Amino acid sequence: MGRINLTPLRVRKRALADLQANRIPTPPVWLDVLADVPPAQILTRQQPQQHPLVQVRTQSLPNGKTAQVAIAVPTKKPRSSKRSRMFAPVEIKYEEDQLRKQFFQDHPWELARPRQVLETTGNQHADSDYSEGLQQPMVPLSGESVVQRQLHLLQTVPDITIDQAYDIARREFYTLRRQEETRRRVSKEEAMHMGAQPEKSILQWSMKIENKHYDDWEQWSKSQVMEQIQRSAAFSGAVAPEAEQKVLGGDGQDPRRGDPFAAEASRRAGIVRGTI
Repeated sequence: MGRINLTPLRVRKRALADLQANRIPTPPVWLDVLADVPPAQILTRQQPQQHPLVQVRTQSLPNGKTAQVAIAVPTKKPRSSKRSRMFAPVEIKYEEDQLRKQFFQDHPWELARPRQVLETTGNQHADSDYSEGLQQPMVPLSGESVVQRQLHLLQTVPDITIDQAYDIARREFYTLRRQEETRRRVSKEEAMHMGAQPEKSILQWSMKIENKHYDDWEQWSKSQVMEQIQRSAAFSGAVAPEAEQKVLGGDGQDPRRGDPFAAEASRRAGIVRGTI
């Protein structure tokens, strides 16, 4: 265990020794091939290629002009120094990753919005020009628009910071979202004015289900009160119509129109008075 097997590197040398000692009658067909293409002699693996994070920034020069410079951000050493991770591929990082993480930490509900991931041509990014703003042709507004707009500002505006670019892109995003909500509300009001019947909202559907369960429970409770009164009437010898009259409340009204617990309260009061 742990020893390096060097036998594959000595195959041709062993074949030549066997041929000189007449152990094999003819040379193998692969003998000359191994002479032209010998096996690798380096037994150690190369270290993985490093992928530094490069940021493009526009800086102001002393002569008043601006120039774009590439800044290499030093990568941190990996936390794990195990031998199994020594030759693992290095993680590739992009500048958009940190910008995207910051935006969705501040706006978690943007992840709950439904998005259409199917693209028509797949080249929507080639037709996008974020120098004109967040709204791009054939690209729906989302958090990714804010990230691309912020990245464009960082690369083109001289001496701008990440927070300043984030504030600019965020304000534009809020303005477009308010415009979308206004258009949606106005279109709904116009449709309802013309006689359209909108579907129920999630809150209305939940209230409908809750009311149905409450009505079912109310009917069940009334049936339980009726059974208890009938059982008490049968035990005391009273006739069933009298017991039913007590359930109806004495005035002959349907208990569905009154308090469902009034009959039970009157029955218990009768028991205390000794009438039942």
